[in-house]
Amino acid sequence: MATSSEEVLLIVKRVRQKKQDGALYLMAERVAWAPEGKDRFSVSHLYADIRCQKISPDGKSKIQLQLVLHTGETTNFHFTSESSAVKDRDAAKDLLQQLLPKFKRKANKELEEKNRMLQEDPLLFQLYKDLVVSQVISAEEFWANRVSMNSVDHSLTNSKQEVGISAAFLADVRPQTDGCNGLRYNLTSDIIESIFRTYPAVKQKYGENVPHNLTEKEFWTRFFQSHYFHRDRISTGSQDLFAECGKLDEQGLKSMVGQGVRNPMVDLMSFEDKSLDEGYGISSGPSTSGHNKTLKENSNAAIIKRFNHHSAMVLATGLHKQDAQNEQNGETSSTEGNSKDSDFFQPSVKKVKLKESIEYADLVQENGRKAVSLNLKKSDRYSHGPTPVQCQQYATSQDIINSVSWIRHEIADYTPRLTQVLSSSTASTAIAALSPGGVLMQGGTQQAINQMVPNDAQCELKHLYVAAGELLRHFWSCFPVNTPFLEEKVVKMRSNLERFQVTKLCPFQEKMQRQYLSTNLTGHLEEMLQTAYNKFHTWQTRRMLRKT
Repeated sequence: MATSSEEVLLIVKRVRQKKQDGALYLMAERVAWAPEGKDRFSVSHLYADIRCQKISPDGKSKIQLQLVLHTGETTNFHFTSESSAVKDRDAAKDLLQQLLPKFKRKANKELEEKNRMLQEDPLLFQLYKDLVVSQVISAEEFWANRVSMNSVDHSLTNSKQEVGISAAFLADVRPQTDGCNGLRYNLTSDIIESIFRTYPAVKQKYGENVPHNLTEKEFWTRFFQSHYFHRDRISTGSQDLFAECGKLDEQGLKSMVGQGVRNPMVDLMSFEDKSLDEGYGISSGPSTSGHNKTLKENSNAAIIKRFNHHSAMVLATGLHKQDAQNEQNGETSSTEGNSKDSDFFQPSVKKVKLKESIEYADLVQENGRKAVSLNLKKSDRYSHGPTPVQCQQYATSQDIINSVSWIRHEIADYTPRLTQVLSSSTASTAIAALSPGGVLMQGGTQQAINQMVPNDAQCELKHLYVAAGELLRHFWSCFPVNTPFLEEKVVKMRSNLERFQVTKLCPFQEKMQRQYLSTNLTGHLEEMLQTAYNKFHTWQTRRMLRKT
């Protein structure tokens, strides 16, 4: 059942799932269903895993609610109360409609944060491939304690970036036939929010009439039936609920035209196309073609005006937020032409627009020369320069002649003894002892281990250390083991360590042995894993003693 820390927002009884009666629970972070007479949930879905919800059409014999997950799976709930089935279903639907968008943004934010961390940190991405892609541990265990949920929540509340509104969001609302000579519109919370942000008058009507005068379904039915939604608003009736909204839009459009725009190259009052050879260079007053025709006489003008108003309102949704931020920062926005002092110090707008129209960035000649960056593989050679050759004792020509004659004499008297050769094991031991870094080569010039081991082997060893450190961090965080969850986790992490040793560490050891490297590069890793195994064995022994 729900834990003591979970907040239950709604409980709906007499809900059937797979022909079994039970109760539906809507909690702070998930929705769950429990059968009657049992204290455990048989169905539980996080809000972040739910893609959308669907309800059965009106007139159906079964009052149902369907949850569609991101994986494509569906879960159906049948409300069986004779007196309040529709009311219970609508209550659950309305609450889910409020909760799902919040967790959808949270899930997307977490996914973006994880992708950003993997892109910015190559070591973390390599660790993800070594552990998660190779199925050593699960993705949930990898991201545990790595992505801070508090920082995600903080960024959601304080620095949430609002998504802009598409200019065609109303065109995307496509009606579907319900089979009874009617149309049905499927409205999501995002579409409703876009309508409210674009048309504040509709939001005001919604607050005045829902829910005390009209239900939410009746309100949106009237909205789509009204002339306010249709493209032709000429014949708006007086009984229309949204007739006042159309008048407010007319006033807002007139105020926008009266304010004008700051671009002097644009004439909003000109609605006629004019080529350059017709009166080019002759001063003419503003076009009065729009004043000779009324709105009722020209329906095309009404459509154009509505398109212009819709585009202006879509752009205004982003400008309102920018103006609010400027007011909080103590800045005065001069985009509306309200700041005279700032305009005094700004260059002429007309000059700026003319400069932008005649200058092209790709045609501007670059005067500065690009600097060439040095790519130094060994910076010490560049800093200190060439080193002088040290003085050594050279052999004379007579010494070389004597050495060659002595070698020829030895080869002529050489007699092979094939029965007295070394065994293969002894020979390999001798080769390893005489190799650089071997036991018999300690007194000579010692070679650094980074020069003995190839670069690809060094990178692979580094990745093994990072992966082993991640697994051991999860293993040691289980101690002290005082809860059933930690007991399950420590057993699982022990199996993950063994799987890592078999699939990753042992192949690397065999590879190093084939290259005749005498230095044990994985000794420290084996020691760390053995310490973890000993700790697990001690804990398991004490656990068995306590049970007996």
